[in-house]
Amino acid sequence: MFDPSNLPFTYTANPSRVIFGSGTITQLPGELERLGLSKPLLLTTAQQVSQGDRLEEILGGKEKIAGRFGEAVMHTPTHVTEKALAYAKDVRADCVVSIGGGSTIGLGKAISVRTGLMHVCIPTTYAGSEMTPILGETENGEKKTRTDPKILPGVVIYDVDLTMTLPVSMSCTSGINAVAHAVEAIYAKAGNPIISLLAVEGIRSITSSLPTLVSSPSDKDARSKALYGAWLCGVCLGSVGMAFHHKLCHTLGGSFDLPHAETHTAVLPHALAYNLPSLTPPQIRALASSLSLPDTSAAQQIIDALNKLYDDLPVERGVHKFGMKEENVDKAVGIAFRNQYWNPRGLEREAVREVLRRVTVGERAKVDL
Repeated sequence: MFDPSNLPFTYTANPSRVIFGSGTITQLPGELERLGLSKPLLLTTAQQVSQGDRLEEILGGKEKIAGRFGEAVMHTPTHVTEKALAYAKDVRADCVVSIGGGSTIGLGKAISVRTGLMHVCIPTTYAGSEMTPILGETENGEKKTRTDPKILPGVVIYDVDLTMTLPVSMSCTSGINAVAHAVEAIYAKAGNPIISLLAVEGIRSITSSLPTLVSSPSDKDARSKALYGAWLCGVCLGSVGMAFHHKLCHTLGGSFDLPHAETHTAVLPHALAYNLPSLTPPQIRALASSLSLPDTSAAQQIIDALNKLYDDLPVERGVHKFGMKEENVDKAVGIAFRNQYWNPRGLEREAVREVLRRVTVGERAKVDL
């Protein structure tokens, strides 16, 4: 994995505390006490009220919390954040505790970076947002991202037990979402050998566990392996940033209100197929290794492995299933070309248009653009 031709490089470790295991949610009171905090604001979505109930019980009841806010939604719209901020101020919260996936974690980040409140995350999916200093917010129909060390949650509690009932379809799309973070980390502008090692391990852990979860959703070893992989993939994204894949996902999610993980799943093989011809041999070898392929694998073999993985998972390949219309592809291209992210291959308008068309209709990915 180490390639002297990549010298010099810079590696920055993000300073968050991670607790990983089974039943670890019960360590939340001790973590808050360690931090000298006593008035947490609990964040959930409207569909995760029961998880908020569990947290409240673990913490000792209503008198032990500042309050609860259960209106987190995907893509972190700023009007929801403003409402949550007003509530946090009203109840005099001294920290926020988010439990759930990217929606609640995103809201927790948005509150934390605006107020300076400590953010404790308890992820229940594999999305990986909890390990990044990145915040994506939607305002006036456009999603924008920013990176700031202050966005990074201070404590992350991974409890495998909380993922045991995650529906198989959501497990798969959430897992592929995490894989996308690590794939882009392998060829990121700020990439380095340490992150590449984490990326390969993260991708391999998730892609090898998802087929098992399809046939045995309650397999605890597979659940543990998937959550471990999601942690590593999140670290990758949080350390080296994003490229073409994430730009397309932010375009489709923020401007067309498409579901987050499902969009990442549809985009990944096509965005990677677009970039593969511009990657270095070490980067291609790392991608092959992450998918348990021989080091000598060619670009199309890597894409074929992803296509085969999708064949074995209950995932949708096309975002038309979620409301994206082919006549909106040109509009999406225009948005994707605004505020471009760095990418190993320059953005070519007709090729990008074809990528988005394939993502929309759900074709199998090919390295031919």
